[in-house]
Amino acid sequence: MLKEIDYQQILEGIYQDIKVYSTEGKQADYIPALARVNPEQFGMCLRLTNGREFTVEDADTRFSIQSISKVFALAMAMSLKGESIWERVGKEPSGTAFNSLVQLEFEKGFPRNPFINAGAIVIADVLMSELTDAGTTFLDFVRDISGNKTITYDREVARSEREYGFLNAAIANLLKSHGRIVNDLEEVLAFYFRMCSVTMSCRDLARAFLAFTNVEPFNYCGFPLTSSQIKRLNAVMQTCGFYDEAGEFSYLVGLPGKSGVGGGIAAVCPGRYAVAVWSPRLNPKGNSVMGMKALELLTTRTEESIF
Repeated sequence: MLKEIDYQQILEGIYQDIKVYSTEGKQADYIPALARVNPEQFGMCLRLTNGREFTVEDADTRFSIQSISKVFALAMAMSLKGESIWERVGKEPSGTAFNSLVQLEFEKGFPRNPFINAGAIVIADVLMSELTDAGTTFLDFVRDISGNKTITYDREVARSEREYGFLNAAIANLLKSHGRIVNDLEEVLAFYFRMCSVTMSCRDLARAFLAFTNVEPFNYCGFPLTSSQIKRLNAVMQTCGFYDEAGEFSYLVGLPGKSGVGGGIAAVCPGRYAVAVWSPRLNPKGNSVMGMKALELLTTRTEESIF
């Protein structure tokens, strides 16, 4: 039985206490569509495994989930390919920026993990090889796992990313030169940018990530994962989910999770709850300033983490 914690009071208290950080950081201005987002927004939603939900502020405002989408893509790829997926991408923390070309070149085009850009582009290539229409099927999966059939891609964000995605194009070309991508380069990049452009709210993300609390195996949209696979996906989130700030997040928060440069963070307390938080201003590592602080206070005040 879940112990009694007044999550609503805790979330409201957290919001009041982190307002002092509301002007720190800045939006991801290297993607023009994200730079135009109003930074004076904050949302948070926590959903327990028993279905109860708690929210504060802009929990129903949709935003570009960006790299959080990589968790959904990895779940699909693990379902399709099983352990053989790790022949295409590693599962070690990168220790460098999420868009590093230097590390990728040094390691002969083999991405460290599926959550850095190089690894996610390879996962996109895997899905394109396995699925007739990867773009439609990916969106169907996200809609099914979140329980919201209205979730969609943001065409303006996807177009903005492609127009200014020079570094990602360089990463994709380096991958292609090492034989890590088998499909058409432009089509793989287009699919990758579409995945990142999915818009969801904190409520949507909390409901979606509840599937990763490992209460039981799942099968969404025909993509089953066993409890063992969910455990391993959580392990990759724990060690690799926050770029080269994964250690700091583990130290401060102590939950498996994934961030995105749209300002969102989604995390799970296995067997207990899923939580999502959003605030557009980012720290130099690409993670939401207020989001990181909110989750640190959450696990401190509830005394709930994996440690």
